[in-house]
Amino acid sequence: MTILLFAMLGVFIFMMFRRNKKTQQQQAQLQSQFAPGVEVMTSFGLFGRIVSMDEAENKVVLELSPGNLATVHRQAVTKIVEPVAEAAVDVPDDASSLTVEESDGSASKETPEETLKRLNDEGKKDN
Repeated sequence: MTILLFAMLGVFIFMMFRRNKKTQQQQAQLQSQFAPGVEVMTSFGLFGRIVSMDEAENKVVLELSPGNLATVHRQAVTKIVEPVAEAAVDVPDDASSLTVEESDGSASKETPEETLKRLNDEGKKDN
């Protein structure tokens, strides 16, 4: 019984060391990617761009917004922020391209007067 207990304790300790080693490797890989101009997030939620780094004192100077600088400890920078690609949305310039779906599935162009009449009629049906 005690041998089983010691074996379980040994496995538990092994798993703890393994997890710590993986975390340290991930942190080292992240910090190797730090360079001026990289967008980052700190552990306390500040977003900024790295302006300069002081390897000797483990300090990173972040530009939070144009002209606003903050100095943080290097370990406080926990994430590199990837820019999000925005999807292009085609927005018409005028209402002439609005269409109304017919019951047979086809689309027809509608004049502004017809649209107003349709919307008023729909409002009367709801009441």
